Amino acid sequence: MKISKLKPNKTNPRVLKSPKFKSLLRSIKDFPEMLDLRPIVVDENMTILGGNMRYKACLEAGIKDVTVKIAEGLT
Repeated sequence: MKISKLKPNKTNPRVLKSPKFKSLLRSIKDFPEMLDLRPIVVDENMTILGGNMRYKACLEAGIKDVTVKIAEGLT
């Protein structure tokens, strides 16, 4: 799915500080196949429920398409 269709979750409590975020970014760049194994979880409105930091790292890495799992009925 086009990453531009996803909406970050404004109430996401998790934030990675710079060293951990840089590690995640490097991991995504080195092993992008992992994104298929661990998709970003969204609700029916394309709001991210799980994977907000992966989403941000993908944006920074220039990734245009990501694997998502739509979890219906969850908020």
